[in-house]
Amino acid sequence: MEANIDFTNNASLQVASMAKAVEENFRIYIMGGGCSGFSYGFKLDEKRIDGDMSVIRNGVELLIDPMSYQYLEGISIDYVQDLMGSRFQVSNPNAKTTCGCGSSFSI
Repeated sequence: MEANIDFTNNASLQVASMAKAVEENFRIYIMGGGCSGFSYGFKLDEKRIDGDMSVIRNGVELLIDPMSYQYLEGISIDYVQDLMGSRFQVSNPNAKTTCGCGSSFSI
């Protein structure tokens, strides 16, 4: 099922360059912990979970499990390079608070 996620061109091209040697998809998920309550996790994953939501951009499939999707609906995932380094950056309109580095949030 198509997810309501903005998976930017920059992010999908970065994943494509990382995964070009393997046949894997890119997964974003939520973990408990972090200074604000929940943390974002990313991994290359060849397994699909029953009920996964997905977005395909530039031939790269972004997967989100059903439990995580309830916290991630409407997010934007970008890949940025700046003075802090290179990283995937998540903008989450559902988050009530975030930590200073943006890697954790609360609802």
